Amino acid sequence: MGGKVLITDNVATNRIVLKVKLAAACYRPLLAGDGASCLTLARAEIPDLILLDCSLPDLDGIEVLRRLRRDPVTRDIPVIMISASRDAGIRLEALAEGADDYMAKPVDDLVLMARLRRLMRLRDTPGEGAIRGAALRALGLAEQAEAFEGPGLIALVAGRTELAMRWRKELQALMPDRLLVQSREEALAEGGTTPDIFLIDADLDGPGGGLRLMSDLRSRAGTRHAAVCIVRGEVAGEGAAMAYDLGANDLLPATFDPREARLRLRNLLRRKRRADATRATLQNGLRLAVVDPLTGLYNRRYAGAHLAAVAERAQAAGERFAVMVIDLDRFKSVNDRWGHGAGDAVLVEVARRLHANLRPGDLIARIGGEEFLVALPDVRRPDEARAVAERLREAIEEQPVSLPCGGSLRVTISVGLAFSLDDGGRRVETVDQVVNRADSALLIAKSGGRNQVTIERSAVA
Repeated sequence: MGGKVLITDNVATNRIVLKVKLAAACYRPLLAGDGASCLTLARAEIPDLILLDCSLPDLDGIEVLRRLRRDPVTRDIPVIMISASRDAGIRLEALAEGADDYMAKPVDDLVLMARLRRLMRLRDTPGEGAIRGAALRALGLAEQAEAFEGPGLIALVAGRTELAMRWRKELQALMPDRLLVQSREEALAEGGTTPDIFLIDADLDGPGGGLRLMSDLRSRAGTRHAAVCIVRGEVAGEGAAMAYDLGANDLLPATFDPREARLRLRNLLRRKRRADATRATLQNGLRLAVVDPLTGLYNRRYAGAHLAAVAERAQAAGERFAVMVIDLDRFKSVNDRWGHGAGDAVLVEVARRLHANLRPGDLIARIGGEEFLVALPDVRRPDEARAVAERLREAIEEQPVSLPCGGSLRVTISVGLAFSLDDGGRRVETVDQVVNRADSALLIAKSGGRNQVTIERSAVA
């Protein structure tokens, strides 16, 4: 199914007609005949979109919208307001309260379905937004609403400079945002600050030119996530539906009311910033999943996957690779004597020195409390890897580590080193076996007096 759509209308025949149309388009319709039922169903079902009539028997449709936007559970559900009234004041009030669109009856079915498809594409996977929001709140990372309200950068792109200048004059007095008049070439130019929103003349450089520019913007990494509002002669009919399906976030008529334009553009900016924050949160979450938060090195999870890739490349190239398991000597005594703050400082500094003494293509990860793993791809001779291991050991030993309390502490490491085994390019052991042999060599280094490098002998030949 294409998603859940909550239809709220006090006229049963209207609900039935919309239900049939949406079901035919493979959506799952939910029906409510009044405001209270809408609010209850919205909370219980978390629909992907709400079609909300302005005239309801118990609550004003605008009041229902207001309550939806105040509720954290339903706040981000897209809402299209539908009304028999063509009163501009009602339309402006609906947009001011956060409606994603306002459509007057009789509704243009082509535009309604295209608008619905566009909002569905921008919507989270069902339940994803609520789950993410709960997780962020639990971690104290939830964004405040005001974080999405500050000034933005809006590019005005029209076929005639005087038209774009007129737009800027009409909007500048109503908006806190920076309004920048651009040509098509300037909109596509790389570098500089990317606008949050592009307001584009549909007939830029001829019929369809605005849609072609929008397609170009959507194809480029720098502008892919910018919001696009198309200004065209009519916001109804097949042309309007096509604009939505090609990627327009919103449409404005050529003779737009600056007050309505301000509300639509500010709503686009707010939604765009929320989407940006979601992507940033996802990217940060992915990074945190593979990075040790204390040292900034990769963690055990990443090390395992990376080491498997190193092994595959080595086998394909007929090369060998080396693995080191490194352990801080007598680290427990550091925590016991100086405290965990000092222990953390030692770990951070040791990680920094190890990383600084490796090649860019080498892997270093923290795989335990005071244990690190290093992988050296493309090792031609054991003495090359041994020299690297000795360099790491000396980098830790030669300079005491400064402690938060003001003192310093001499730290040493023990290193176990192993090399991959091969038989004419055929892998004869797993990655885990290589790591286990390096770990065995580490135990010998620790029992032999510490602060030394030990090579696992079976792979030296």
